[in-house]
Amino acid sequence: MSRSRVVAVCPIAVLLVGMSVAVAQTGVNAPATGIKIKRPVFGAACKICPWGALGEVVKTAMRPYGYDVQICYNCNRADAPRIVGDAKVPPPYEPDPNVPEILAPRNAPGLGPVDFGATAVQFLVGAYRGTGGYASEKPRTNLRLIANIQDPNYLLIAVKKETGITDLAQIKQKRWPVRILVGGTGGGLETAILAYYGLSRQSIEEGGGHVGSAVADRDNFDVAIGAGGGMTTAPEWRVWTEISQKFDLTFLQLPEELLAKLAKDSEQDRGIIPPGLYRGVERPIPTLVRTGTVVYGRADMPDDFAYTVAQALDEQQQLLQWSHLNFSYNIHNVWKAFEVPLHPGAARYYKEHGYMK
Repeated sequence: MSRSRVVAVCPIAVLLVGMSVAVAQTGVNAPATGIKIKRPVFGAACKICPWGALGEVVKTAMRPYGYDVQICYNCNRADAPRIVGDAKVPPPYEPDPNVPEILAPRNAPGLGPVDFGATAVQFLVGAYRGTGGYASEKPRTNLRLIANIQDPNYLLIAVKKETGITDLAQIKQKRWPVRILVGGTGGGLETAILAYYGLSRQSIEEGGGHVGSAVADRDNFDVAIGAGGGMTTAPEWRVWTEISQKFDLTFLQLPEELLAKLAKDSEQDRGIIPPGLYRGVERPIPTLVRTGTVVYGRADMPDDFAYTVAQALDEQQQLLQWSHLNFSYNIHNVWKAFEVPLHPGAARYYKEHGYMK
């Protein structure tokens, strides 16, 4: 015959268990990131990429103000302003074929929607306007500039010295089959440059040549056109660094007429490639230049937070000079990004300090 056992339960123990469950449930539901709790998520790229390098600067600059900025290292490529503008959570991790995982690390677990980020000014403008790579999408007019940090990039044209090419016009004139290295898919400026000389991807390949990708064909080329994609001077691609060291290159100057047209069509500036930028650049070469890695957010960002970000970057400009990139802070254009509106909080900071009139 079994006997029933009565177990005495301490009321205090019941209360403590109940409190523990409640705290645990609250912890599950509480946000792990966000501006309100001073753990905002910053959309960036790999640590050696311009957007990621600036993200590290922002993270360090914001610490004295009590913010623990959480960096998303794969909120990059053309998706960067989409992620920020649409307040998306970071995308799933994917290995970056250009850099090791230690430089493009996995994001910390539990990151919520991205609050602000860094991207190239051209990406920001395109997403705001709904043009270029964003032409099929609704303009993201909720995007707001916080700071435009200078980050120079040059249009570079080079040929292997052994080809004897001194002018791209020779390719068509002499019907040479050439292997041309371009960035990305060869669109944009690359297409316009080839068209000026009566060339196209089709005509080059029909003539026995080849138009290759900077990612896959960097050892297999006669001519390199660095206008975008993997052919920029961004360090994560390393194309110009590698090919200028491995091969003897002759850097070419494009005709004035073509440079003027490209500058107008692409809203880029005229500038000079400085001697010594890469091995083989032995004289100043007029070209197109673009600059601007922007820190940006959305219109719904609190004014005081945007003010603090602008303040932190200004007060701690020394962080920029110790980056591996040629970042610089210019009070005359830190608050400009074509027609993309400046966030009111950032505008207040720049007006108080006389940068804006």
